[in-house]
Amino acid sequence: MQDYHIPLVTGKLYHVFSRAIGSEKLFTENENYRYFLQKMQQHLPPVCDIIAYCLLPNHFHLLVEIKDEKEIQSAFEFVKKGKEFHPDLISDFVMERFSNWMNGYTKAFNKRNNRRGALFNNYLRRVEISKDNQFTATLFYVHKNPVHHGLVRKIEEWPWSSYHEFISEIPAGLGEKTVLDWFGGREGFLEFHSQKIELKSDVELDF
Repeated sequence: MQDYHIPLVTGKLYHVFSRAIGSEKLFTENENYRYFLQKMQQHLPPVCDIIAYCLLPNHFHLLVEIKDEKEIQSAFEFVKKGKEFHPDLISDFVMERFSNWMNGYTKAFNKRNNRRGALFNNYLRRVEISKDNQFTATLFYVHKNPVHHGLVRKIEEWPWSSYHEFISEIPAGLGEKTVLDWFGGREGFLEFHSQKIELKSDVELDF
């Protein structure tokens, strides 16, 4: 199910994504991509595990797993010092972390580019991942997006995705072992990601 308002529930997997407003770009130089990832690592790990990501000029995709209640309670009490925690607050607190990430990036981007106003279109879209084949398909979709939109010819040619972290020998903290085991190892992961990718028919870099 895809919706702007479905709650982000502990222990569940989600494909989350957003794009720039109108014809704007989220990223106009390499430093933008780096800063966006830096802010992502600052705001999201307390509430979710980042399994995969891909950043494109005008939108981004993430595959995340929301952490358990105990971990989120710990993060909540650290951030909301003095405020009493209740399980009903979890979804709003998780969304607050995503909002702080995107809003913080917007402020920095606007300052750097001498612009004003919103940068992201509407709100964070999310799809719950509830089936094994859906997880596999979503992971591939996230990584193949730059090829799908004609930015590069091969997945490995795009520098701003987690694909490189999965094939690297150096752990990056994205749960590489779990994902690689899912595909039966690094060779299986690479083989699955080598399948043919159809190009999007229109020119617009939409989702």
